[in-house]
Amino acid sequence: MKKIITVFIFLSVGYVFGQDNYRIKNLDVNTKYSDFGVSYYGGDAIYASSKPKQNKSKKHWTNGQPYLDLFRGTIDGTGEIIDSEPFSNKIDTKYHESNAVFTKDLRTVYFTRNNYFQDHYGKDTLGWNNLKMFRADVSDSGEWTNITPMPFNDDNYSVGHPALSPDEHTLYFTSDMPGSMGATDIFKSEIFSDGSYGAPVNLGSQVNTVGKEMFPYVSEKNNLYFSSDSRGGQGGLDVYVVPLNNKSAEPVNLGSPINSPKDDFCFIIDNNKKSGYFSSNRAGGHGDDDIYYFDELKAPKSAVCSQVIAGVVRDKSNGALLPGALVSLYKGGEKLESVIVGADAAFKFDNMDCATTYRVTGDKELYAGAEETVNTTEEADLELSLSLGLNPNQTQIAQETEIDRCQYALDNINTIYFDLDKYYIRPDAAIELEKIVKTMKRCPNIKIIAGSHTDSRASHAYNDRLSQNRAQSTMDYLVSRGIDAGRITPKGYGETQLLNRCSDGVKCSEGEHQVNRRTEFVIVRK
Repeated sequence: MKKIITVFIFLSVGYVFGQDNYRIKNLDVNTKYSDFGVSYYGGDAIYASSKPKQNKSKKHWTNGQPYLDLFRGTIDGTGEIIDSEPFSNKIDTKYHESNAVFTKDLRTVYFTRNNYFQDHYGKDTLGWNNLKMFRADVSDSGEWTNITPMPFNDDNYSVGHPALSPDEHTLYFTSDMPGSMGATDIFKSEIFSDGSYGAPVNLGSQVNTVGKEMFPYVSEKNNLYFSSDSRGGQGGLDVYVVPLNNKSAEPVNLGSPINSPKDDFCFIIDNNKKSGYFSSNRAGGHGDDDIYYFDELKAPKSAVCSQVIAGVVRDKSNGALLPGALVSLYKGGEKLESVIVGADAAFKFDNMDCATTYRVTGDKELYAGAEETVNTTEEADLELSLSLGLNPNQTQIAQETEIDRCQYALDNINTIYFDLDKYYIRPDAAIELEKIVKTMKRCPNIKIIAGSHTDSRASHAYNDRLSQNRAQSTMDYLVSRGIDAGRITPKGYGETQLLNRCSDGVKCSEGEHQVNRRTEFVIVRK
């Protein structure tokens, strides 16, 4: 049967946006105080506000406003946040709480708070109270429990503004911890399955500068939005975006009307609805920081387009994965990258240009090379298949190679022996037969002969029947362990194939006779 290698290729796109693609509006939820930092909570919005609360009468010395707290409101059909109320009294302290982000199941939250925990007000060596980031569980009623400081918090620097990657395996945040490039940088930390966290990693010069980089947000398309005051923007903090899967891409300023001469920050987008929120203290607002809603008016022009080409290599004839295959990517006559796929037969090429022609090839020993042309576009989720077939003269070689490999495995299994005049499977034989089962499952295309033998004692007719019974017992055991009976031929040879001198009339020890009471396995070669 002719075999085919199939390489399935998936192209995913990351966009960097141009300017003048948005319609914005200031929301009615804003007050004369500071209102900012929307995050999604199901169909609701969570945001921070310093509007007065009964237990927040204490005011911050920098702006004379009450300390921030988190509020919850419903998002209506126009993007307004209505029916706003305090979110959770369980986390409410007399100091700042802001910038919360939730897992998709709404069961976990990360949020920012002043360095205040369990009635302890922490200060650095200069007497300053910095920000810290916390994690909490969220109950069905919305109450926050098990509030825990993040392990990389420290009294001597700030950590805050959490954001999650789409797969929720990476936590992004802002900090001025040691290792920062500027006033504040954006870092990331891996979230492990056991609930622990990796060491913070600075995102480097692709994102961070000598100034302030703050308020990260990662969209479902894996684009990082953040604010910076040191990239030559319109003034103050401007919002930028960069695809995380393209390490060479330059962040692009979102332009007007998202950015202004003042501070613009806390940008989030719902890619499905093509709408979102950002915050700004620009002129014309209700008060200090205000929340703005935006619609994306048109598909923005891509300034930088980055695609990921990924897939899995399979044998088309049976769907089996083909680890060890070589997959190569070419642009023109230049080989850009090659990968030998591992046990999962998966490959991935990052940072491919859009509107570009590539060639993808797949090769494996004894298979003829083939190639497919890939014309990348700016459309996401483009699926392509590449098939590689064996040359006709290689098919038989490949089949013979598989048979030889399987026969070698069978030959390295210990011989199965029987007691005198018996054909039941001994415990030691069962151990070896389990190895036969595993080999046949690894080699699903082979058929075998189970050849059984006797010693020379008793008549030829008796030994013919005894050896056939031994072969049948061997087959029955393999079938009971899930091997198809059609793959096994039981054959008794009686005493016709002795392995030593112990033929009729020759005096031998019991150990010498035992050598001949056996079953052997041979692959049927067509």
